[in-house]
Amino acid sequence: MKHYQLQANAFPSDYLNNLWGEIHACSYFAINNLNRDFVGTKGFSVVFQRSHIAKVEQQFPYFKSYMDLALQPNCNAFYLNPLLLEEGSRVDPHIDRSLRSYCKTVEPPAVVSVLYVRVPQDMEGGELVLKSHKRQLGQIKPQMNTLLYFQGDLTHSVNAVKTPGNRLSLVCEQYTLSEAELQEIPPFTVESRVAQSTTKKRK
Repeated sequence: MKHYQLQANAFPSDYLNNLWGEIHACSYFAINNLNRDFVGTKGFSVVFQRSHIAKVEQQFPYFKSYMDLALQPNCNAFYLNPLLLEEGSRVDPHIDRSLRSYCKTVEPPAVVSVLYVRVPQDMEGGELVLKSHKRQLGQIKPQMNTLLYFQGDLTHSVNAVKTPGNRLSLVCEQYTLSEAELQEIPPFTVESRVAQSTTKKRK
């Protein structure tokens, strides 16, 4: 993969509508549990190993079609999160390493997949900017029902959304970990600002 690739019309439109409704209705959906780079965003996160994909599908059946298509066969650990941006939201430049809270030696993911579930009409701002060592490699304007893959070691950011409406994406960091690293990653857990103390214990 040369930096990033796009797959248009990835799913039937009724699947996107279902995803939108299910994510919004999910009890874990709240102000984001992600770090300070995620300004004014909402979501929750599901951490899982390949061995526990069935557990994810059981608890979040609406993620199944996305995972069937997006998860890469060479990856064995995943950090999946719906990400909602509204007017004024932005994501500052960062490199994904969300599993580092469990295992300090984790390198960036092999690949990150992003499905654009909902995008405001005539949205201003909200573009995904990809960089490598300060060199810009792409600026991607989200299109609904487009599945994007990009190299996991790229610095990326989302420009501030300047128009009303909801920009919802489903993001998955996909890792290739050693056996020793896998030992430190939960087989399955949910991270959320809602009832975080209870979700953390479900390993």
